[in-house]
Amino acid sequence: MAAILKVEHASKQFGGLMANEDISFEVEEGGVVGVVGPNGAGKTTLFNSLSRAHSITSGKIFFKGVDISKSKPFQVCRQGIGRTYQIPQSLDGMTVLENITVGALCHRNRVSDAMGRAKDVSAFCDLADFNDAPSESLNVMQKKRLEIARALAGDPELLLLDETMAGLNGIERRKAIELIKKINARGVTILMIEHVMQVVMTVSEKVVVIVSGRKLTEGTPREVTAHEEVIRAYLGGGHNADR
Repeated sequence: MAAILKVEHASKQFGGLMANEDISFEVEEGGVVGVVGPNGAGKTTLFNSLSRAHSITSGKIFFKGVDISKSKPFQVCRQGIGRTYQIPQSLDGMTVLENITVGALCHRNRVSDAMGRAKDVSAFCDLADFNDAPSESLNVMQKKRLEIARALAGDPELLLLDETMAGLNGIERRKAIELIKKINARGVTILMIEHVMQVVMTVSEKVVVIVSGRKLTEGTPREVTAHEEVIRAYLGGGHNADR
């Protein structure tokens, strides 16, 4: 499969802090790739660079063969990149359906068309029963789904998921995994930051490991979890890849 996303020697510096340094990897079209690493490793900084929330200091980012390194956030959204946030960014004071409609307006000029798309996405994400509820009234799992729904409403070809499982219990995680698989089955490529290795092992075809702002290694979930440096830096000495 062709690469839908190519990151070439990307670095991001904040003053004297190098948050990302010389990171390169590819995401194949239609695939699911996990990004893992310790807290503070620079994973969300990388997502902010990919979604163009901020500029990279050096390097290149290519989406569908086009250099987006200097594109604006609204431009990459229209090109086909959607994202969620680790801490849900719902638009309080608006209903669930209105929140999703905002995402749908990325490619639709008429509110009625956007709302129609929002209703379809809400049902797909099991949120239809909450369409008229204020977004701030949702629980953690529902707010996570709202993040995904709003991003999906923009018709992304590549979806960036930032710790979708954070704060969820075991049952909620399984439901979230099912949703991610459903999204991918519809042809959406997924790049996801995740701390729960069980989730990474279950969903991802490839895993990129970032430690201290640099890419440590990449490979299949089994290859990565057997990597000695990954075990020391992230998983802990007692980890067993078969668990």
